[in-house]
Amino acid sequence: MAKTCLIEKANRPPKFKVRGYHRCKICGRPRGYLRRFEMCRICFRNLSLRGQIPGVTKSSW
Repeated sequence: MAKTCLIEKANRPPKFKVRGYHRCKICGRPRGYLRRFEMCRICFRNLSLRGQIPGVTKSSW
């Protein structure tokens, strides 16, 4: 779990636009972020395996 102060800092509008960065909406993790789903890879995997993200299926071949 990310520090609460860093999550709040990311929610504020940055002084300059290029200073902004993305964080996971669920856990606040800054790395491994998937823009399409607005969450990190770990939360994405957990939710997709439970079937809570519509349109996402586990691939198999």
